[in-house]
Amino acid sequence: MPSCLRARLRSVLAAAAVATAGLLAPFVPAHPAHAGPAAGSPQFEQQVLFKASQDPGYACFRIPAVVRTTEGTLLAFAEGRVLNCGDAADIDIVLKRSTDGGRTWGPLQVVNEGAGDTHGNPAPVVDRSTGRVWLAETYNTGRTDSAGCPVPCDRTPHLQYSDDDGGTWSPPRDLSPEILPADWNSWYATGPVHGIQLTHGRYAGRLVFGVNTETWDGSRISANHAALIVSDDHGGHWRIGATDTWPIADDGTFRQKPSELTLTERTDGSVLVSGREQDGTDLGHRTQAVSRDGGTGFTAPFRDLPDLYTPQVQGSMLRLGDRILLACPGDPDRRRTMMIRSSYDGGRTWDSVDRGTVVTTDWSGYSDLVRIGSATIGLLYEGGAVDARDEIRFARFTEDWLAPRRGPDPVTPDLARHARPAAVLGDPEETDGVSGGALEFDGTADAVRLPYRSGLPLGTADFTVSLWFRYTAAAGEQPFLWMGGIGSSQPQVWLRGEPASSRVQALITVRNGAAAPRTASVRTASAYNDGRWHHAVLRRGGGRLALSVDGTETSAADVPGSVSRNSPFGVHVGQRLDSRASLTGALDEVRVWDRALTDEELTDPDVLRSPQDTVLWLPLDRVRG
Repeated sequence: MPSCLRARLRSVLAAAAVATAGLLAPFVPAHPAHAGPAAGSPQFEQQVLFKASQDPGYACFRIPAVVRTTEGTLLAFAEGRVLNCGDAADIDIVLKRSTDGGRTWGPLQVVNEGAGDTHGNPAPVVDRSTGRVWLAETYNTGRTDSAGCPVPCDRTPHLQYSDDDGGTWSPPRDLSPEILPADWNSWYATGPVHGIQLTHGRYAGRLVFGVNTETWDGSRISANHAALIVSDDHGGHWRIGATDTWPIADDGTFRQKPSELTLTERTDGSVLVSGREQDGTDLGHRTQAVSRDGGTGFTAPFRDLPDLYTPQVQGSMLRLGDRILLACPGDPDRRRTMMIRSSYDGGRTWDSVDRGTVVTTDWSGYSDLVRIGSATIGLLYEGGAVDARDEIRFARFTEDWLAPRRGPDPVTPDLARHARPAAVLGDPEETDGVSGGALEFDGTADAVRLPYRSGLPLGTADFTVSLWFRYTAAAGEQPFLWMGGIGSSQPQVWLRGEPASSRVQALITVRNGAAAPRTASVRTASAYNDGRWHHAVLRRGGGRLALSVDGTETSAADVPGSVSRNSPFGVHVGQRLDSRASLTGALDEVRVWDRALTDEELTDPDVLRSPQDTVLWLPLDRVRG
């Protein structure tokens, strides 16, 4: 649609929207108990804010960002995608405003029209001293199809501002001379999430937002850069601050690619930066760094967070006193189950998924958090019943709606060297095992989860898994042991009963260099769901992957590569990594060695009594706490 016709259509729609502003139908959250709280109880409400069917002229809305102005107005930004949901077509930056804390919203307004090109990646920053709202953004040549920007992409940073709480906006100015060096020539992305103004110490008043960029060496992308952009004169001039660069090898592999940076100022004045991690060899899909000099430099390179379960997706942070919130989907495989997790130690550790607060179990993607009042928070996020890109929702809730901080979980011993006890989730019952006690799982939330340590990932090594199982379930997935990631493309090792298919199956997925993931699996001819104890052994070694139950073995060709790389990493007993299936049955003596044991070694008392080469060793004979 020509931009002039779109503009006329929007003016008509805006006039109609003024009459109906604030009458958006509320969206019912995943947990109805949170939708209609009694007076004085924790509050939660949400509504659809951007959606193609209610905002004509656009095929799709994506990439939310939200800030609160000095006058208390909420500004909710998004990319209005005109032709399709692709990342590089005709895209405008659009805005809706709320003057009552997010309860009602005004009509859609266009802040920056792409006019056939891509104008996106909104990264707003509020200057609390002047009241001015800055909006960083990126431009690139648009396409008419849904394909991505060609590599190298001609993206450039721009900046505009509003002095009337988002009512009107200045013409954009090109920031390339200030923050686009010649070698950041392949990709450039501002945010997309709100930036911050520092409040502590010598750097108080400084404005900061994040960018991620790439270098093209003439034949390939050769480096990724994650950086902070800072201004010390209230946005008059900007410069590149803290920068972390990661090279990309000739074979296409790299350790990390921190991108889509979200940041918050910690109570001591340092800046915590959290980024999306995409396809690096390090474990995890989230990565972090800290700056102690106001964003001028990082204290150390970005580090991965292996046990923070999330898919590859942008996330958002917000500090509430000593508590830092992180919003992002909690499913480690796909963009679904929007969740808010907390850190109480400045981001050093984060709530596990069982301790987080679920906003919705729908598909969900990008997000941004905003402080509305002393105890009220807003979350602007992508969500949908069919696709995370269906709509952009605004959730409004009180802090006491979030899950409270929980004390330590009960634990069961892990006898492997240097191992901490494993957390016992739910309430599995102690029962008689093959030797001493065992644990009985009820098929709901019962599980044993190991705390992450560097000795758990098996990498490219041979290994042996040995465990005893007992169950009678006739249907459903019955997980015995899960190590690594999850889904069709993440390195992993798992062993489970599949009674509906009359089998026990084991599977590994590997990554080898930059090649696509490969999978090998082995399965038995029986489900062994007769209520008696059975001994399962899974071995990788000698070019084979072999599974035996009670001495009857089947095997398949191994696939070379790492079974634990570039994905969230967890070890769960009695549960899938994504918590979507749990065992109804019992387990005993779960052990993993980082070498292929022989049959003789598996019955040798000296080997079985020794922690030598043991990655994990769970007798499961007692629970304490």
